[in-house]
Amino acid sequence: MAVPVFCNSCFCEPRNSTPRFSFTSCGHLFCEICLQKGKKGECLVCKTACRTLVLSKETSPDIQSLFMGVDVLCKKYAKEISQVSEFQERHRKHLFAYHKQKIAKLEESLKKVTQQMEQLQCMKPPEKTTPLPFSSTSKNSFSIPSRKRNAYSSYSLHSSRPSTSETVEAMEIDPVPSPMRKV
Repeated sequence: MAVPVFCNSCFCEPRNSTPRFSFTSCGHLFCEICLQKGKKGECLVCKTACRTLVLSKETSPDIQSLFMGVDVLCKKYAKEISQVSEFQERHRKHLFAYHKQKIAKLEESLKKVTQQMEQLQCMKPPEKTTPLPFSSTSKNSFSIPSRKRNAYSSYSLHSSRPSTSETVEAMEIDPVPSPMRKV
């Protein structure tokens, strides 16, 4: 049901023989007769400066919607909202399909690269491992490597203690006391 239209001054309703109605920028309606009685550019009701617009079929849809029934507006906007929603859903589905396809290609590439790496590892000869000098697989004797021979360079570490004579032979004794040492 449309909103009843009437002049805000004389309260007449538009009829076939009635003059045209105008809508003011301040939101009031006036018939052509009452509008001619008032001051130009001033509202008859609120006395503020305003502009007027003659109502007709060519009036903008925004202004026309002010006079439509709420039920008609709801149907109109529900249809528009539905169209917007459908567009957005199609747009999201299209984007989702694109990303899904891209992920599938990346997964396939990853699978191929993984297979190639496995093939390369099968073709590669096993690495030769060199035993570490202190590994548990070596014999229980360790030697201390050195370029410069010193008192302990010929000394071999054994699991058992060396004899005292071996130790004394390997030592060099300084007969002059060091000034740093206290005697």
